[in-house]
Amino acid sequence: MAEEQFLRSKSAGEDSQKRKLEYPPLPEPLEVGTYDNHCHLEFAFNDAEPPMPWKENLDLATSVGMLGVVQVGVTLESSKWSAELAAREPRVLAAVALHPNEAPLYANVIALDAAIAEIAELAKQPRVRAIGETGLDFYRTEGEENVFLQQHSFEEHIRIAKENDIAVMIHDREAHEQVVETLKRVGAPEKVVFHCYSGDAQLAEICNENGWYMSFAGNITIKRNQDFRDALKLARRELILVETDAPFLAPEPYRGRTNSPYLVPITVRYMAEQLGIEANEMAAQLTSNTERVYGSWQEGLA
Repeated sequence: MAEEQFLRSKSAGEDSQKRKLEYPPLPEPLEVGTYDNHCHLEFAFNDAEPPMPWKENLDLATSVGMLGVVQVGVTLESSKWSAELAAREPRVLAAVALHPNEAPLYANVIALDAAIAEIAELAKQPRVRAIGETGLDFYRTEGEENVFLQQHSFEEHIRIAKENDIAVMIHDREAHEQVVETLKRVGAPEKVVFHCYSGDAQLAEICNENGWYMSFAGNITIKRNQDFRDALKLARRELILVETDAPFLAPEPYRGRTNSPYLVPITVRYMAEQLGIEANEMAAQLTSNTERVYGSWQEGLA
């Protein structure tokens, strides 16, 4: 037994040291704290890198001035895990949903509706503050039946968000027009967040007109993504959010490495630079906006 405990301890130490080499170094802490609007603490970046334990992720984020995160479900299983973690961890609120690419994996609309009904039950929990990520993704989904299931799922998730008076968190990939059309046709919830904003200035104008939030991730720092920077500059300040989409989309200069909520300060400072304002002003605006969307991180704990 002692040898087994030693081996477990040795393995844990090696894993910790390995993570220190694989994960980017800590950035300079923020003087004004803010939130990661969208992350997946349970995801592995690739097969070679196990996910950093959620508590270690959060502790590192706290050390650089982060106030909390929104942990986002993409399957029934991960949505349940997200809601359970949020119920007991004060730094975490949850979003629950079936990802757009998850919907076509169900055999038919009856099976899909059964899973969506479970999402609807999770949405009633006090620390579940958003339905997401949901939306449309025409990059991976093809075929009339698959598109139908994805569209049906999106509309049902919108309904659940409205019934619970919480935000809907949009995944929009190569589907800008269809996402906007759906929101307008079925009636958008009061709070709509375009997660990992991937649109241009034209979509930003639409978001401005409708009071929809635009959440920018680390990919705004990539040189080729000028459309995202143009949208940021056009966006109404009170509609801007920041996120990691961790473990994906690490900002420059760490593109291609594992992302984590503790890297948000890099994106915040980059956004501030693009807007010609101080990082503290940017962080304060992001904090105010985030709390307007999701409410207080201190309420509803088990």
